[in-house]
Amino acid sequence: MSEFKNVTVVREANVYFNGGVTSRTVVFADGTKKTLGIIMPGEYEFTTAAPEIMEFMAGELEYRIGDGGEWLKIVGVGSFQVPANTKFTMRVKTLADYCCSFLS
Repeated sequence: MSEFKNVTVVREANVYFNGGVTSRTVVFADGTKKTLGIIMPGEYEFTTAAPEIMEFMAGELEYRIGDGGEWLKIVGVGSFQVPANTKFTMRVKTLADYCCSFLS
């Protein structure tokens, strides 16, 4: 889906890693949330509270879920799912455009 209708967008940005990762929160009528953002080249580690899906519309990166997981690659369009309370790491090689969907 390339367009969201009838949503509320939180004006203030979510800024992580000194601006290396930025996003805006989108809230749907049913209360579900997504964030839309960009990730600059670099390595970033996040820990989830709720399960989420990371969808990429552009960029090149490698990601790993957990400490010992296998590094997997996305070039252009791709996605991965992260369970709740789980760490994931991304090595971003080119500017990445993403949508994060929170599943609970």
